[in-house]
Amino acid sequence: MFNKLRNRFLIVNLVSISIMMLVAFVTIYTITYQNVKRETNMELFKVSDFYHGPYGSVAHEGVSSGSSSVPSTGRGVDNDGMGERGIGAYRGPGGDPKAPPARSVSFMIQTDKQWNITDTHSRFDMEESFYTQALQKVDQDQSSLGDSGRWTGQFALNGTDWAYVVDPSGDGHMIVFMDVTAQQDILTNLIYTFTVVGLFMLIVIYFLSRYFANRSIAPVREAFEKQKQFIADASHELKTPLAIINTNTDVLLANQEETVESQAKWLHYIKSETERMSGLTNDLLYLTQMDDSRSALIHTKFNMSDAVESIILPMEAVIFEKNISLDYSIDPDLMVHGNPEQIKQVILILLDNAVKYSGAKGAVNITLQKQNQDVILTVSNTGEGIAPEHLDRIFDRFYRTDSSRARKHGGHGLGLAIARSIVDQHKGEIYAKSAQGEGATFYVRLS
Repeated sequence: MFNKLRNRFLIVNLVSISIMMLVAFVTIYTITYQNVKRETNMELFKVSDFYHGPYGSVAHEGVSSGSSSVPSTGRGVDNDGMGERGIGAYRGPGGDPKAPPARSVSFMIQTDKQWNITDTHSRFDMEESFYTQALQKVDQDQSSLGDSGRWTGQFALNGTDWAYVVDPSGDGHMIVFMDVTAQQDILTNLIYTFTVVGLFMLIVIYFLSRYFANRSIAPVREAFEKQKQFIADASHELKTPLAIINTNTDVLLANQEETVESQAKWLHYIKSETERMSGLTNDLLYLTQMDDSRSALIHTKFNMSDAVESIILPMEAVIFEKNISLDYSIDPDLMVHGNPEQIKQVILILLDNAVKYSGAKGAVNITLQKQNQDVILTVSNTGEGIAPEHLDRIFDRFYRTDSSRARKHGGHGLGLAIARSIVDQHKGEIYAKSAQGEGATFYVRLS
């Protein structure tokens, strides 16, 4: 059940994070794409304006389609029919630079109204077939824009990405092309980066989510197991007295002719077990009320020393009858903040336990003293003590170190659970220390 709960949590978590990451990546990519597109169009329009301007006229005079007068660095033409990038810029008369302002390769094609090439201009030597292929890539279905419309586009040719702008020019069109491979590589690399980073982050998030999901479910699993154990223990505690009551009732019914006096012992057994069940039920109800009304408790400042003495004095006679020595040391007028009746119940529970398990001719010792800003109550006894493996669990409901002795001492295993619940509500601390054969000591720290 808990594995299914954990897996559902992981699925919901990963799906939610994946959606958020996808939205973030799409947003970043869209913004980057728009920025790249805007910068590309600005650069493309600058190149187009150059070819429309006086430098374009000078360039056109110096270089035309098939002209051999284009200066170069002597580097060859590549397999695409286009010179390598970065080679010599065109220079006009007097050696002044007359190249377009673009930072990448660009060229221009002039056509008539029927889209036939009438002239070309490039900074590099290009084959006629390359111009033809480039023109074929241009989307010519722009009749809705008329002769005065300008439009832009983009295509890939021989492994290179080109952006173009078409301008009506006199009796035809001027088409300016610019290499935008670098810009496209930025967008492509951005997608690859997003994919790799996203997958890596999902893997990391999966293991982190799994780790924290296991830690989050652990208290729920523990509480569920404790609840199951609690129900089993409560059922077991109720089963025995119910069986005794049922058996004794059958005996009474089988001897209906007998007098009440002659069957008094069966009635006493029934009454004893009924009282035992009543005590168990009251303890369970008290624990439930403690859990449900934590914020409704009224806490005041009271004298802890008087509270301890009010519990010890009535118990002295009982302790004396069991041949157990009692020794106590109580500092006067120690004040704590809390509910006095509940604190008295804690003292009574600890003292009652100490007396029950102190052994024959044992001893019980109680001290109350101030330590820094806290008040420390200690209740210790002689006896068998508590094994180390039981110390962490003796405050659990129905837990007993020796269940075979439970009925002998008349307990249900709820006393220490009630004491811990009360101390927790007072934001205090209760714990035990013991060594087998040397008795046990219980500590309560309140402020």
